[in-house]
Amino acid sequence: MKKLIAFDLDGTLAPSKSTLPAEMKTLLDALLEKYEVCVISGGKYELFQRQVLSQLTTEPRLLKKLHLMPTSGTRYYTYDENENNWRLNYAEDFTPEQKAEIIAALEQGLEESGYKDLKTYGETIEDRDSQITLSILGQEIVAELGDEGVRIKDEWDPDGSKKLAIRANVAPKIPSFEVRAAGATSIDVTKPGVDKAYGMNKLMAATGYSMDDILFMGDKIIEGGNDYPVQQMGIDSLSVRNWQDTAVALRAILYIS
Repeated sequence: MKKLIAFDLDGTLAPSKSTLPAEMKTLLDALLEKYEVCVISGGKYELFQRQVLSQLTTEPRLLKKLHLMPTSGTRYYTYDENENNWRLNYAEDFTPEQKAEIIAALEQGLEESGYKDLKTYGETIEDRDSQITLSILGQEIVAELGDEGVRIKDEWDPDGSKKLAIRANVAPKIPSFEVRAAGATSIDVTKPGVDKAYGMNKLMAATGYSMDDILFMGDKIIEGGNDYPVQQMGIDSLSVRNWQDTAVALRAILYIS
């Protein structure tokens, strides 16, 4: 029997950079009554606060069962009941020199790919300290356009081929780092060996759970995708297309458990 259910965020629990849909909030609150839950995503911690924590239960007994792993697992937060706050357990931050090298490779790779968009919303490259993320259409497209921004992102690269092409262009320029296709329109770069599998190993060390105790759900469980390493390491993984697929799976889990 599984003891912990782990999820990607964008495209798995919610539309890109959007808050949890009401149905997903209800399902996750119910899931926390029965299981420990982990959310691991390329997004920064501030997005976790906006998309997830602002929507979920505020009961300390349930929040203690929630594990947050922003920036592809390069950061790990758990709830401190005494402090009534979220505690950072570790961070795999880049040096300034590493950041400069990565940013230059992303800029050049995007330019050479032919997919550089003239119309963007906010910064296209974001320094998340432990991860550098390229957002081809800009970091603020959903914040500025709302549902229309989600639609534009979803339609820009529905089969993932554009992201994989950009990744294939960028990766050889920075062979000392991990480069992965991530959200609907983004590429994530982390330190070598630091990916969602790394995060899951850290999680298992912290909780004492084994791979057999965990189920993972993600929408990028494809070669080159940032959810793929979790499946590769041997954790039971369920590939979903969107949050609606995840909701169907959660209803089944809650019904039979």
